[in-house]
Amino acid sequence: MDVKGRRKSSNVEDRRGMSAGKVGGGLGGIGIIIVIIYTLLSGGDAGDVLNTVTKSITQNGQVAEEYTPTPEEEELAEFVSVVLADTEDVWAKVFEENDMTYTNPTLVLFTESVSSGCGMQSAAVGPFYCPADHKLYIDLSFYGELKNRFKAPGDFAMAYVVAHEVGHHVQTLLGTSQKVHALNGKVTDVEYNEQVKRLELQADYLAGVWAHHVKNQGYLEEGDFEEALTAANAIGDDTLQMEARGYVVPESFTHGTSEQRMRWFKKGYQNGTLQGSDTFNAKDL
Repeated sequence: MDVKGRRKSSNVEDRRGMSAGKVGGGLGGIGIIIVIIYTLLSGGDAGDVLNTVTKSITQNGQVAEEYTPTPEEEELAEFVSVVLADTEDVWAKVFEENDMTYTNPTLVLFTESVSSGCGMQSAAVGPFYCPADHKLYIDLSFYGELKNRFKAPGDFAMAYVVAHEVGHHVQTLLGTSQKVHALNGKVTDVEYNEQVKRLELQADYLAGVWAHHVKNQGYLEEGDFEEALTAANAIGDDTLQMEARGYVVPESFTHGTSEQRMRWFKKGYQNGTLQGSDTFNAKDL
């Protein structure tokens, strides 16, 4: 994908280099008090210490630490910002065509761990969307995971991941996510897993809708669509379970098989509309 010169989204919150759940760079409340007492005894100004600590703490309870991203990471941050901007344009148009108003989500860039409206999360969970605060969370090191662990290299593979998480935002705006998650505890685990799986496959379809609308904008390159399919194939439940266990348990699937994920992404890419996205009543997933 060639994103040079394309609009970047203003809805990006950069929390890279911020540690979640620490105060004063890991000092803690008692540690800060000790530092203040030591400063006073040394003839210093305790206010300076407090000002420094206050400035380092963000509104999300995270603490800024010294962090210098690599040029490659900065390029990737610009890339996902452009992808987010494209999703904003596409979904604003699609919602308007359906007599609805689209509200943009926020993309949060973080490293290692992050405080979200859905609780504290580790980068190990991968990119995720939190419906409680309408934010997407991505540790850019996941790009390396796609390339090395999942054997799904390429920038469009990462774009697919962003578009999938934005798909969850669309589902939240439409009320679909709320209906599915309300079933938790009211049906059996197997029945709930089935509904969550259909929700995830619908997000794949919605990612395909985005790809449909940007394919003729002149910045997709040969092989980009195949990169997205490779990523969808690599993170199917059956593929991941086979790699981890050596066997699969279909009843535990929550995202769909590799074939299902690729097929629903293709459907969205071919249709380009909200119509056709009903995975919940589809007899053939």
